[in-house]
Amino acid sequence: MAFLQVKLQFFADEKTEKATPKKRQDSRKKGQVAKSNDVNTAVILLLVFLFLWFFGGAIVGSTLLDLLKHVFQTYLLMNVTPRSFELMFYEIIMEAAVVLLPIMLVAMVAGVFASYVQVGPLFTTDPLQMKLSKIDPIKGFKRIFSVRAIVELLKSLLKIAFAGIVVFLILWFNLEDVFMLSQKSVADGFYVIAQLTALMGVSVAVLLLFLSIPDYLYQRYDQEKQIKMSKKDVKDEHKNMEGDPKIKSKRKQKQMEMAMQRMMQEVPNADVVITNPTHYAIVLKYDESKSDAPIIVAKGVDYVAQKIKKLASDHDVVMVENKPLARALYSQAEIGDQVPEDMFKAVAEVLAYVYRLKNKQVT
Repeated sequence: MAFLQVKLQFFADEKTEKATPKKRQDSRKKGQVAKSNDVNTAVILLLVFLFLWFFGGAIVGSTLLDLLKHVFQTYLLMNVTPRSFELMFYEIIMEAAVVLLPIMLVAMVAGVFASYVQVGPLFTTDPLQMKLSKIDPIKGFKRIFSVRAIVELLKSLLKIAFAGIVVFLILWFNLEDVFMLSQKSVADGFYVIAQLTALMGVSVAVLLLFLSIPDYLYQRYDQEKQIKMSKKDVKDEHKNMEGDPKIKSKRKQKQMEMAMQRMMQEVPNADVVITNPTHYAIVLKYDESKSDAPIIVAKGVDYVAQKIKKLASDHDVVMVENKPLARALYSQAEIGDQVPEDMFKAVAEVLAYVYRLKNKQVT
């Protein structure tokens, strides 16, 4: 028997169910989304090297040459003093910023674009929070020597091997230009090196982009596996969303009590109570300025009907016994509804009787 209970508990805790929309939303808020860092790396490399290919000559080339000229023509002839060193350092930093800022901006835009394509709009600080479990040496050791770590290592070696082959082929097919570098001017040699570097960068980035597609698909599969739920998890989530049955029952009871209280407050101001006389009580009120027909402001059977009748008696509200009309009004109309058209005549006769009775009492 104990073995059977353990077995049933095992199957109940086994994560076999797809994640619910709420589970997906909660995981997303925590930053647990399917994302491949390889896609980000490939897109950043591709856009940066494309930028350098098309605009590198205008931004990097001219600025770098001006900096080199300035170094050899001015800085080498200056006396080294704290003031001159400070001036040289500031100017070099500003020149480097002019070169690097556009490249860094392109890299930032590329990274944001790659992340947006994979996960959509998402901002969360949960992954940045300090958690002691992240610095647990035992868990860290398990992560280092886990199957996932071995897969990541094999992926890295594969990417390095393919990237090395691509670079080798580009250099092989441009070997003549490389050998001729020693016979070219500095500007022409720099241009050839820049072209080859940009070509190798774009080629490797395109290769990495293709290799990142299987990795992204695997990350999606792994994410789906991570957020799977057991049957117990689904049941507990549903219970939490719907509320505990006991609390839900108490809430419903409270709502009924409040509705009953509001209904009873209308009885003292009513025109007439139509009774069965013991089982049904229907309370009517007619205000020609607000409605074209009398309105049912309260109704009840058995215990509620007795409470209505007692309250009506305490406030001198006229009660009229009419069994068929009481049953028909109770079954065909709800509280707040006007009297149905097919009962206008019967109700009008009752109200006429009530008004006559009230007029006699006044006189």
